Amino acid sequence: MALHVDASVAVKWFVEENDSEAARRLLADDLPLIAPDILVAEVANALWRIARSGRINWRQFEASARVVGSMFSELRSSAVLVESASRIARRLDHPIDDCSYLALAELEETAVVTSDARLIAVTRGTRWSRRVERLA
Repeated sequence: MALHVDASVAVKWFVEENDSEAARRLLADDLPLIAPDILVAEVANALWRIARSGRINWRQFEASARVVGSMFSELRSSAVLVESASRIARRLDHPIDDCSYLALAELEETAVVTSDARLIAVTRGTRWSRRVERLA
């Protein structure tokens, strides 16, 4: 079984935030990690913003951005997920990037582990709620 995480979890592997310890425990489980390939850009962008704010230095930013993609067993192509993600985005009125994680969760018949409160909230009471697992 593979572990499916989103960018909100992966950022916590590199930066101390709420629930960073829980996110790092997922890595310790040594399960294969999967995500849409968009995760790499999302994590790098989040780390860039964090570096700009001074919470990490630019060397930490570059080192983290360089390795994030290699931490995954498989990064699924956004091109393959976009049709399903688009349908989900329309139904939930939520951004495509987040819906790509839901599309992959449906495809793999799994749940995405997230700390994204908006994603959790928007899926509550929908058929996608079982595809979302809160990081804890």
